[in-house]
Amino acid sequence: MVDYAFEAEVIYWRGPAPFLFARLPAAVSASIAAIADRVSYGWGCIPVRAQIGTADFTTSLFPKDGIYLLPLKVAVRKAIGAVDVGMPLTVTMQIAPKAPDI
Repeated sequence: MVDYAFEAEVIYWRGPAPFLFARLPAAVSASIAAIADRVSYGWGCIPVRAQIGTADFTTSLFPKDGIYLLPLKVAVRKAIGAVDVGMPLTVTMQIAPKAPDI
């Protein structure tokens, strides 16, 4: 597994729900892109386990314009309290490699 800890800005993107995402820093995104072929399950999505405050959750990163976005589902936003566009979040995250092809 690969571990990351970083500050991420909350953004709004009218893409797939949930519409609020944490934008990963460029350096973290570059590090993930370097291993994406080993950990993606398809379409560039990367499975992760993340923690923000007391919220511990699993989801998948989305690639967007050269960086990755961490979805902030409603349950996650409720668990961490008020979340608004532009606010910074402290994120810890683990990436697990995809299962081997059988």
